[in-house]
Amino acid sequence: MSRIGKAPIPIPDKVKVKYEDTILNVDGPKGSLNLDLRELVDLDITDSVIQVKAVGAERKLKAMHGLFRSLINNMVIGVTNGFTKSLEIVGVGYRAEADKQNLTLNVGYSNPKVLPIPEGLTIEVEKNTLIHVRGIDKQQVGEMAAKIRRVRKPEPYRGKGIRYMGELIRRKVGKAGSK
Repeated sequence: MSRIGKAPIPIPDKVKVKYEDTILNVDGPKGSLNLDLRELVDLDITDSVIQVKAVGAERKLKAMHGLFRSLINNMVIGVTNGFTKSLEIVGVGYRAEADKQNLTLNVGYSNPKVLPIPEGLTIEVEKNTLIHVRGIDKQQVGEMAAKIRRVRKPEPYRGKGIRYMGELIRRKVGKAGSK
């Protein structure tokens, strides 16, 4: 049995959990999320705790035990607090702008890169160089942050590009001067 899968998931007071026909629905103050468990795990739901149990002893089912426990826990956290990923833009003249549907990045290309903002996410730009991606689905938030970073990855010589907040970029030494 998985150590992660054994841990119970606490349900906050404001969250409602429904489990019908292999579909788990979690409703909270920030929104609602659904997950199809596909009969790979079994759930015991009480008033304040969700317990995930493995259906069988096969290797795949044991692997799914911890995975689904983490996914359900992320759903509960997402509908109560939400998730945020922050990125920073480093480079002279590099900047970002966001409106309701699109994020526009000017990061050294001849034309600005325009990324559509998926439904369920909000993107805020602070000081033209800080980007905050917020939402209730952890996977969707991380995926959008990765798409933004992929537009201009940080380069190792000058450190210019888009990086996660607090990410450490290993810097390389440039060419040595000749005598």
